[in-house]
Amino acid sequence: MTSYPPAESTAAFAANIAAVRARIDAAAARVGRAPSDVRLLPVSKTVPQERLRLAVAAGCRELGENKVQEAKRKHSEMADLDVAWAVIGHLQTNKAKDVAAFAAEFQALDSVRVADALDRRLQMLGRSLDVYVQVNTSEEESKYGLATADVPGFLAELPAFSALRVRGFMTLAEFSTDEARVRACFRRLHELRDAAADPGLGELSMGMSGDYEIAVEEGATCVRVGQAVFGSRALPDSHYWPTGTETTPPR
Repeated sequence: MTSYPPAESTAAFAANIAAVRARIDAAAARVGRAPSDVRLLPVSKTVPQERLRLAVAAGCRELGENKVQEAKRKHSEMADLDVAWAVIGHLQTNKAKDVAAFAAEFQALDSVRVADALDRRLQMLGRSLDVYVQVNTSEEESKYGLATADVPGFLAELPAFSALRVRGFMTLAEFSTDEARVRACFRRLHELRDAAADPGLGELSMGMSGDYEIAVEEGATCVRVGQAVFGSRALPDSHYWPTGTETTPPR
């Protein structure tokens, strides 16, 4: 696994962001895509607000978090800054009220129960929320997300939840050194998006620090990159997911 030095200054964050952006742009160019079609979402889980403020000063205007409580706390701590928060991890229905209150985006929608809980809370607040449907393209039992076969039926139910603006799809690729297997996960999501044939569902959130260039080559419109921006974490990525539910490449 690649080791990334921690960024401890605004200049270091600016350099890291520029380096990631350059690799995104190069990957896009390799397949004839416009680099501007790919959004970089820095993933700030476990990073304290003191360092996040440096990242914001370096140009980060949106940040992704896996855990609702951590995201909620940071949103409160950094309320003086212009930052949009994306929740990208599995959501329990009892946390829907928090996501509805502060998040600009939710990228892990995979059940009607969560859709209903979010919609009810958003309706109460007079808000709407951009959401992505999470799909388990690697077909691993340990991962959250819909089975590909269940996606059409799930999409058919979502118009009932008018506060949810469904923008597209999200996936986590298989954690493998076999590039072909990783690429296949991203390709499945792209094909699923194309099969939906809905211009409103154009977004593909896929790719993390270990595989975002492959994701861009396969059509990603959003890459969720943490360690390549902020530096390696002290513990393996699997530590930051619920026990026994996720084994993922580094964000």
